[in-house]
Amino acid sequence: MMNAKQITDLKTLALILSGSGLLVSLLIKNLLVEPAWIAVMLCGVPIVIGAVTGLIRDHDITADVLVAMALLAAVAIGEIFAAGEVALIMQLGASLEERTVEKARAGIEKLVRLKPQTARIIRNDGSEATVATEAVACGDRLRVNPGETIPVDGVIISGHTSVNQAVMTGESLPVDKKAGDEVASGTVNQFGSFEMTAARVGEDSSLQRMIRLVESADAGKSQVVSLADRWAVWIVVIALASAAATWLVTGEIIRAVTILVVFCPCSLVLATPTAIMAAIGNVSKKGILVRDGGALERLSGVSRIAFDKTGTLTIGRPDVIGIEALDAGWTADAILRVTASVEQYSEHPLGKAIVASYPGEKRPVTDFMIEPGIGVSGQLAAQTISAGNLESLNTTLTAAEQDKISPYLSEGASIIYVQADKKLVGFIALADTIRTATPAVISQLKKLATPVLLTGDHAAAAGHIASLSRIDDIVADCRPEDKLAYIKKQQAAGTDVCMIGDGVNDAPALKLAAVGIAMGGVGSDIAIDAADIVLVSDSVEALPHLFALSKQMMRVITFNLSFSMLLNFLAITLAIIGILNPVIGALVHNAGSVFVIVNSALLLNWHERPSPASSETPASACQQLDN
Repeated sequence: MMNAKQITDLKTLALILSGSGLLVSLLIKNLLVEPAWIAVMLCGVPIVIGAVTGLIRDHDITADVLVAMALLAAVAIGEIFAAGEVALIMQLGASLEERTVEKARAGIEKLVRLKPQTARIIRNDGSEATVATEAVACGDRLRVNPGETIPVDGVIISGHTSVNQAVMTGESLPVDKKAGDEVASGTVNQFGSFEMTAARVGEDSSLQRMIRLVESADAGKSQVVSLADRWAVWIVVIALASAAATWLVTGEIIRAVTILVVFCPCSLVLATPTAIMAAIGNVSKKGILVRDGGALERLSGVSRIAFDKTGTLTIGRPDVIGIEALDAGWTADAILRVTASVEQYSEHPLGKAIVASYPGEKRPVTDFMIEPGIGVSGQLAAQTISAGNLESLNTTLTAAEQDKISPYLSEGASIIYVQADKKLVGFIALADTIRTATPAVISQLKKLATPVLLTGDHAAAAGHIASLSRIDDIVADCRPEDKLAYIKKQQAAGTDVCMIGDGVNDAPALKLAAVGIAMGGVGSDIAIDAADIVLVSDSVEALPHLFALSKQMMRVITFNLSFSMLLNFLAITLAIIGILNPVIGALVHNAGSVFVIVNSALLLNWHERPSPASSETPASACQQLDN
């Protein structure tokens, strides 16, 4: 059996041979065999077979039905060149259309590969055994070591750690976990070893539920039907009625055949794929990869744009946003210096962010200790410096200290508290930071659609980022199924949604949305595979151009269709009164197809005229889906 590439190569060869045959037929007359037969056989016969199959098996009238009738009629009266010309132009249009369809996706397979194949079970005698993940039963005790992916859903019974939950929630920062906390399959244990009890296994696990969400979302996504096929029934009826009436009135079958030839929907077939291909070429210059050409058509009708937060509106990594001294003998610079020194041996993302923010030389540390999920400590000269969460430092905050910390917590920041010789001396606040271009991009997009923030982060962090981004609608604490539910609710209300995200947790929503756009740089492979469009370099600045171009593309398509239909009706009128014969009619008709191609090509260099930036004042109102 031939693969997709071999089939494409054969179709390309057929087009080349057919075009060559028509050219020879046009230039050299009175050959023993009409070279145009090559185009009729290679391009025309598949059209006729497809039209007959559709009528008999599916009872479906498509544009190919009229084309097949025109081909057969032209061949019947000996107009082989006209038949071959129509067949070639139709197959050329079909070939262009095929190049814009959605590519095969491997997202579900990659999700499956995220799941560990084995798990480490602790037997009753305390020994460990490695078993297949499918063999884990509810209630089994498991051990998960640093760097391993958690095999099933469960509850920690001993140990402290930090877990990267980005796969399931999209949270930008790892979450500290201790005994009694729940952990989900597919998430990654970053530091400490811990023991857990299996709670949900097999098909009930979080990762398996994610896979089912992606599968169901992909199946529920409607496919765009070409305009030619949507109007095919009326085109066929009008063409047959006109041809039959002309034959009956004039008695000249050649006029009837000419009507069928000029009525062929070549321009209708070419109008959409040529414009889409030109638009794809346009956005590719801005680092945008369009994986599904129909997505641009759907994008033009989108009225709501749903954004993930982490890695989309934000950079996707923690940065120091504030340093406060809580002791008169300390300065912010001194707190950063000693904390960066003690964190220089830590692998925790927050510790790395603190180290990266301090440009000076780190001081030597002795007696370094790290407790996963708790914090770090070490000896700097004569002082013991500890950095971690409030609970691990065994201290309480005064009212004044709480007042200093509260503004950072309201922004969704993570706080690293710093002690010197067991005395609280200050803290460092870290948070994911917004992309520089985000506010301006959102302001421009508001002219085209309504932006909304869908994020797995809690309401405080979501509200803060939404305010900075100028987004008014917020849905916080979103699990993958919550994002899916939001999109389904909008679709039920007749609203088309574009989803923009970067994480595995966004994949179901990217699949289900009318258009899914993934961040190609920071985004996961699974999110990219689930999306229709990819921002290769994470350049959100290109989004306004992408949306504006999709609307311009539809205007070009509409103009192409209108022009082609007017030309067709003019050609039909000339055919009825006998001015056009099948060959000249085909040439005139295909001149319209050439115009469509040239007009679509103008999209390659289209740019929207710049407009003044919006001066609106954003507001925010947090809301949460009912689960």
